[in-house]
Amino acid sequence: MRRRDFIKGIVGSATAWPLAARAQQEHTRRIGALMNNGADDPEAPALVGAFSQGLAESGWIIGRNARIDYRWYQGNPEAARAYAAELLALTPDIILTSGTPGTTAVKQLTRTVPIVFTRVGDPVGSGILNSLARPGGNVTGFMNYEFSFGGKWVDLLKEIAPHVSRVAVFRDETNPTGIAQFGIIQAMATSVGLQVTPVSVSNSDEIASAVEAFAHSPNGGAIMTGGAMITGHRDLILKLVARYKLPAITYDRFSAANGGLISYGPDFADQFRRAAGYVDRILKGEKPGELPVQAPTKYELVVNLKTAKALGLTIPQSVLTRADEVIE
Repeated sequence: MRRRDFIKGIVGSATAWPLAARAQQEHTRRIGALMNNGADDPEAPALVGAFSQGLAESGWIIGRNARIDYRWYQGNPEAARAYAAELLALTPDIILTSGTPGTTAVKQLTRTVPIVFTRVGDPVGSGILNSLARPGGNVTGFMNYEFSFGGKWVDLLKEIAPHVSRVAVFRDETNPTGIAQFGIIQAMATSVGLQVTPVSVSNSDEIASAVEAFAHSPNGGAIMTGGAMITGHRDLILKLVARYKLPAITYDRFSAANGGLISYGPDFADQFRRAAGYVDRILKGEKPGELPVQAPTKYELVVNLKTAKALGLTIPQSVLTRADEVIE
């Protein structure tokens, strides 16, 4: 069964459930969800679907014994704080968060409501918790990757576009994860002869101006690091790298499928599905502080041959054979 059909089935079964039967069910548990995408982001349905599917596999059916209240902050820390307060005012039993700004915003407002995070790069360095093995308190979840992961993006860029001598690195300079990622990328790039130019993603005008200035010189490439603000400006970044014909390595499959050249990063839908398992365990009585933070178990390498052709690049066979998906 396709995921889309599965989600429709969930909605349909909840709608058709007789009122008398519903009354006999256990008390509905309320789940808040603070997402770092926009509600209209094309990636959002896959994440929501994966989370709902994961809950259903543990017996939590939306509309029967579970309710989810979503808020979407699009990488904006101020919006994250406002929506965090909104969700907590609904007195949820637990909150799912996505991204460092959203997780930090919720944690600053509660020490009692359990929090399960996703898409957080460095939960210890960000001050969200003190230990990955035993988080303590009311927070646990799923981190994106280790910092050394940034070196893999540099390796891939040199492998597919050996002519590149300069690389624009899109990073969130306000996020501890972004700072650490950039440091690893810069060190690795220097070791292979790449000149690095950081591009702040604080606002659209600055991004556009920085990429235009960078593209005036030849042999440029780009790396999109992860983070909530990167996600918020993702469409603009993809348009700019396409306009200036910059070979771009991105952190997520969606970016590669929509104009990026290659993506290598965690399977975020899988992360949301696994997060549903932690939500289930906590709702059934386990303490979040005793559940260890988990790293990704699935990474995806996606190659967009359409973009490669537009850039005049031939993807090495060594990359194609390692790819989980090739877009033609």
